[in-house]
Amino acid sequence: MKKLIKRFSFPVSLWIQKDEKSFLSFVIVAFMVAMFATPYPQIAMWVGFLFAAYAAVANDSIQTLGTFIASNQDKKWWVLWIFIGGIFLFTVGYSWFNYAGDVSHGRLMAKGFDVAPTEFHFLQIAAPVFLLILTRLRMPVSTTFILLTSFAAAPAAIGKVLAKSMSGYILAFFLGFVVFIIISKLAKKYFVGEAKFGWTIAQWITSGTLWSVWLMQDAANIAVYLPRSMDFSEFMGFALVVFVGLGLLLYYKGGRIQKIVTEKSVITDVRFATIIDFIYCIILFYFKLHSKVPMSTTWVFIGLLGGREVAMAIRNAGENSISRSFRLMFKDFSFAMIGLIISIAIAIGVNDQLTLASMVETIPAEFASGIKKFFGRLGL
Repeated sequence: MKKLIKRFSFPVSLWIQKDEKSFLSFVIVAFMVAMFATPYPQIAMWVGFLFAAYAAVANDSIQTLGTFIASNQDKKWWVLWIFIGGIFLFTVGYSWFNYAGDVSHGRLMAKGFDVAPTEFHFLQIAAPVFLLILTRLRMPVSTTFILLTSFAAAPAAIGKVLAKSMSGYILAFFLGFVVFIIISKLAKKYFVGEAKFGWTIAQWITSGTLWSVWLMQDAANIAVYLPRSMDFSEFMGFALVVFVGLGLLLYYKGGRIQKIVTEKSVITDVRFATIIDFIYCIILFYFKLHSKVPMSTTWVFIGLLGGREVAMAIRNAGENSISRSFRLMFKDFSFAMIGLIISIAIAIGVNDQLTLASMVETIPAEFASGIKKFFGRLGL
């Protein structure tokens, strides 16, 4: 038996080593390509976009598609691709047609991000590669922070993004906690056995709506490298690259980062997945109406999962203890903070006028405003 285990473990460990070597080789080549492309703006913008599309889709898959992938393991990958890819093409196509060539639904029209770059810094092109490294380490970092902030023209713009994202984390945690404190016991009682087909239909509708609303927020992270008003050929290049990337994502069932979702309590149950997606969709739609300032949807997502996990542990309705729930929440938050620190370092490295103090000084007022408006609309 021991000989059999040794024979089996050797090729597995060898495969893992080869896999890591391949990724390391890709990272080295990517940094070299970024370095050579930087002096040529017309080339650099497409190289940066290609890296960003790959990195953003790989990392952000856990947010909108994580629960969808986890609860549809029995479906053919290409069926999921047609559904998700079709919604993507419709959403960005609608924005391109109605916002005069802008695919971000006006997010890149916000002050500080409204001017397309005419020259690039090496760190702007290399930022998606750093994101890929963090994704490889299964860190749910914010693509908004690590990609978008390096293009901010003013410190106040970054401060507003930080404030909106922080308020999003707190509000998502609050809603996730309140909702699952109320329903988790009932859900544990009634969500038994195999879910009826109606739940699958509900989840596909909810996930499709969430995916579309998420694109309205985060398409800016990928399109920031490209002209604010794309012509038809530029739009087709943008759309086809991301569409193919989505196919690869679904073929590999989300990749390594998917563990951030699957380690949470009963997340593969289509009924729980539908509820999570529904709450997340409402939060993102609220922030879309709240302002045109870009925000980190990653922070909203980990806040929602954290509030849900703690509430289910308190109600003894989940698979994790209270202490483990807090550990998972702290781990996700810590990884997101690592991404934030790296993104701020990149932004300061790109723009000599930016300082940490100048970015932070705009946060308190914007943060307080977002929290106050939210609870005011709830009548609290």
